[in-house]
Amino acid sequence: MKAYTLVFVIALAIFSCNSEKKQTKEITSPNEKVTIDFNINNEGRPFYLVKFNNKTVVDTSYLGFEFKDAPSFNKNFIIKNTTTSSFSETWQMPWGEQLDVENNYKELKVELQEKTTPERFLNIVFKVYDDGIGFRYEFPEQARLKGDVFITEENTEFNLTEDYKTFWIPGDWDIYEHLYNTTNLSEVDALQYADHKNLAQTYIPENAVNTPVTMVGKGGTHLSFHEAALVDYSGMTLKVDTENLNLKSNLVGSENTDYKVKRTMPFNTPWRTIQITDNAPDLIESNLIVNLNEPNKLGDVSWFKPMKYTGVWWEMHLGKSSWDYGMTQNMSTWTDAGDAHGNHGANTENVKRFIDFSAKNNIGGVLVEGWNTGWEHWIGFEDREGVFDFVTPYPDYDIDEVVRYGKEKGVDIIMHHETSAATETYEKQQDTAYALMQKYGMHTVKSGYVGKILPKGEYHHGQYMVNQYNNAAIKAAKYQVAVNAHEPIKATGLRRTYPNIISREGLRGQEFNAWSSDGGNPPEHLPIVAFTRMLSGPIDFTPGIFNIKFDEYKKDNQVNTTIAQQLALYVVIYSPVQMAADLVEHYEANPEPLQFIKDVGVDWETTKVLNGVVGDYVTIARKERGTGNWFVGGITDENSRIVDLDFSFLNDNKTYEAIIYKDGENAHWDNNPLAIDIEKTEINSTSNLSVKLAEGGGFAISIKEKE
Repeated sequence: MKAYTLVFVIALAIFSCNSEKKQTKEITSPNEKVTIDFNINNEGRPFYLVKFNNKTVVDTSYLGFEFKDAPSFNKNFIIKNTTTSSFSETWQMPWGEQLDVENNYKELKVELQEKTTPERFLNIVFKVYDDGIGFRYEFPEQARLKGDVFITEENTEFNLTEDYKTFWIPGDWDIYEHLYNTTNLSEVDALQYADHKNLAQTYIPENAVNTPVTMVGKGGTHLSFHEAALVDYSGMTLKVDTENLNLKSNLVGSENTDYKVKRTMPFNTPWRTIQITDNAPDLIESNLIVNLNEPNKLGDVSWFKPMKYTGVWWEMHLGKSSWDYGMTQNMSTWTDAGDAHGNHGANTENVKRFIDFSAKNNIGGVLVEGWNTGWEHWIGFEDREGVFDFVTPYPDYDIDEVVRYGKEKGVDIIMHHETSAATETYEKQQDTAYALMQKYGMHTVKSGYVGKILPKGEYHHGQYMVNQYNNAAIKAAKYQVAVNAHEPIKATGLRRTYPNIISREGLRGQEFNAWSSDGGNPPEHLPIVAFTRMLSGPIDFTPGIFNIKFDEYKKDNQVNTTIAQQLALYVVIYSPVQMAADLVEHYEANPEPLQFIKDVGVDWETTKVLNGVVGDYVTIARKERGTGNWFVGGITDENSRIVDLDFSFLNDNKTYEAIIYKDGENAHWDNNPLAIDIEKTEINSTSNLSVKLAEGGGFAISIKEKE
């Protein structure tokens, strides 16, 4: 699966600096658009700055650490050595947005030593790409710093030179499921935002934002701040100094320790990243995050097949059925239903109905939530350890028969593990649970971590949980299981190193449209998500809702898009597992738009972002692996607009049939969301097309070469 073109050039320069003389160390990207300067000031404090197109975008920004029971690690340094090198390769994604990935950068390694006692060593490594930078701290083996290191804070700064338009969510230590705010950087107020939204789970100890946080400058410079290769470390939020336009790392902590990270020498931190472009589409096309991760450690992962899937999920959010065997539930109100087993969604007959539908419609899998015992005692209970059993089905779910029937129809069963954030229970049962999946030939699991983390005092995004999530996926690989995690830690490109980490939630998803008291996700939500959360990795957003108004089940909520936008999301919001989330009966009542879901791919050879503005609209074209078919999706916010397309990405001298699914004449996300026009036409690489998007609308196009 790997096709490498490797060039490695080392030792452009090696410097020795035993004096205190200041000499800036500089490294420039291969296309010379991005430059990093590194130096130390008169106090021996290390700092860097970043230039883009000869303009400083990150000014003097200091680096360092605070430790428990040890002196701070942020000044009195001298530069001992610097080394620069270049690297270029092309590697292949076993699945992904594209097949071939170019990894081309220049590197600066700075070796520092304290000039005063205890004279400890610290290395800082910078990698500069044409589309941004990454840097990390390396703690080398040394006599002056041994054993365990307890980090109380990492003092990484990003000192900005402009009051950028900023797209952000609060730096919540427990959840990412927030709507995005759009303000100037100087107006970020995460604490006020959280209080205004009355988010019960929120814990924001500083005026901080979570990453990726994306910014747009007046001159068109686009920045996105994040991290890569988050392993055995705490997640990083960014504290915002609104007066000085400064961001500073604020690591997620724990109530159970007086430190935030514990590591054993020697070790490296995750990469701190800034994606830098002069337009919005290039942010999405950037591979900076995955490139900063180590190559595939699993080898052949062909046992995982990207797929579309249906499942017993949306009907529970609508209130049609329940997760558990003996209760009626609707996420906010729980009532004893007595002998209400007929309302249980994950029963054999119902699952077979989804299998039949999937088999008829080119859909490879069925997710079954609520199949196992324990659902009567999860939300609202503190004593959740030992509640869920990940191998024992409810009496009305015959797992042997369901798996047999699925294999007969060519449909895989996707396992579901809701841990209720009871981490010790899940950790103890993982081997048994994964072995059960291996027995049945199940290769994909959706995991969930709803609720406050157990043990108490831990947060979803602290080092404890980073290790929980990563170790669960690494163990799953031994059983040929791929993991789609919900309520997860942030995506940081580890899918390159462990390709069985296939997708995750990590945002305010589709289910909020079903029951959120604020009316669900507004039309601007996904045009922001495409340029923020999606930059970190695949999203299991669960698109494809056709019954926009929930007429049979709910009166107060709806999906705040048109049906055409729901189709477009299969192309715009990337994941190698894409759910056809609505109920079987809603799809059967709408066979024409269903055709796009039947046709659309999930695994891509090429991705091209045709246009877009952060928070307003975006159009993406993707070429399917194997078939060569192209699919295009475009979405907009609450504003109607006309998008002009050209098809120069198609092969020359070829004719294609295009089926266009677009908003109807009077479509509107609220007033008329189901209005859709479907037309066929012929196009080629010289064709042009103008498409009108309704308020909250979109369009989807399938493109197949004519025989």
